[in-house]
Amino acid sequence: MRFVLALFLVVCAAVPSFGDPAGDVPPVAIAIHGGAGTMTRADLSPEKEREIRATLERALLAGHTRLEAGASATDAVEAAIMVLENSPLFNAGYGAVFNSEGGHELDAAIMDGRTRNAGTVAGVRHIRNPILLARRVMTDSPHVMLTGEGAEEFAVSLGFDLVDEDYFSTDFRRQQLEQVQRQQSSVNDLPPPQFRYGTVGAVALDRDGNIAAGTSTGGMTNKRFGRIGDVPIIGAGTYADNATCAVSATGHGEYFIRSVVAHDIAALMRYTDASLQAAVDEVVHEKLVEFGGRGGVIGIDGDGNIAMEHNTPGMYRGAIDTSGNLTTGVFKDD
Repeated sequence: MRFVLALFLVVCAAVPSFGDPAGDVPPVAIAIHGGAGTMTRADLSPEKEREIRATLERALLAGHTRLEAGASATDAVEAAIMVLENSPLFNAGYGAVFNSEGGHELDAAIMDGRTRNAGTVAGVRHIRNPILLARRVMTDSPHVMLTGEGAEEFAVSLGFDLVDEDYFSTDFRRQQLEQVQRQQSSVNDLPPPQFRYGTVGAVALDRDGNIAAGTSTGGMTNKRFGRIGDVPIIGAGTYADNATCAVSATGHGEYFIRSVVAHDIAALMRYTDASLQAAVDEVVHEKLVEFGGRGGVIGIDGDGNIAMEHNTPGMYRGAIDTSGNLTTGVFKDD
């Protein structure tokens, strides 16, 4: 009898306990940013700060809820970014900055770390949520990047409804454009730093151990000549590879393009065995600074480690880690 009981206990121990959530359910995690820049406590009222943090939390929860339900990392990234695109507080979608002609040109990108498939759109003017179209470029076309009218023609073929450019306009962004145009004396002058930055992004880890990154932006205030920044350039503003990390960047795009920031972080991890945090620190606080680049990144690796670093006074950011802890930040000392 004792032998039979012992055999029964051994067999039971070998059977997985699918009903036990502790230890059997792979962890999920997500991080987001809403742009880096010169924001300080002196410039941001307590009411505005609370509003920004509340929106960051809503974006985090939108993505994390999807992850908890078993959705993919790309689904979570898309869901989080859509919340930020739909808020006038950030420079993406509704509330995007104006170009020099008083219009809007939006860019977005998404990348799946499992397959390293990616989709990006650049210079679109009538797409309510550019991250949705970038996702469809990845899943429904053989291409990686589509631009301008061609991207919108592709969107219409998929059943997207186009919106008027006025949808993206806010009085706040109009005032910013007028201020920049009063200060600039040449078409080649850059706007002051506070008008160069402002992008939203997300990175996530799903139940299957896959990671993804996505980024969306309205670009630079008063931009001319069809200027495109780093966001839709895979390896510059957006990158994901299960073997290393997923990264979304925000900052002065020209520097991020020339430094190939997102891929450089992944390369440091791959070729030097650097941790995610060490790689991010080296690129953001050393390489970019030496090069003159300002901004920040968020990153996540396959273990759910999260890094959020910036070399500017502030960066809107937040995360829900593998333990379920939710945090948001605005200033450098948060």
